[in-house]
Amino acid sequence: MKKKKAKKIVKKPAKKAKKKAAAKKPVTKVKKKTATTKKQPAKKALSIPSGASLEEVGIITHYFPKVDAAVVKLTKGSLSVGDKIVIKGHTSDFKEKVESIQLDHVSIQKAEQGAEIGLKVKSKVREHDVVYKIIS
Repeated sequence: MKKKKAKKIVKKPAKKAKKKAAAKKPVTKVKKKTATTKKQPAKKALSIPSGASLEEVGIITHYFPKVDAAVVKLTKGSLSVGDKIVIKGHTSDFKEKVESIQLDHVSIQKAEQGAEIGLKVKSKVREHDVVYKIIS
């Protein structure tokens, strides 16, 4: 029988890792892009006739968006069909003429202080918006 020759295992010396000097780049400050704010258009001042004043009559307690109607609690005055009103709030600020008033689903011509009425409005209103009557 022939003997198998044992192979010699020769360890090769480990290569030394060459440390490359990291080329230092000069640090430059990068300006971050800031969010630019668009200028908001200036709110138009409500044009009420000169000599006219605003009288607070009530507050909005609810809004029905499908029918564009608001529930108004009359706290300090009365309101009639034909009166001109201003509705002011956090995001609401418009004037309009009262076209219809309802009390318990019945159309009425005039509502007195303390009544909770339904009022047709032309724009979205929110709870706690204040209703003013324009007095000429």
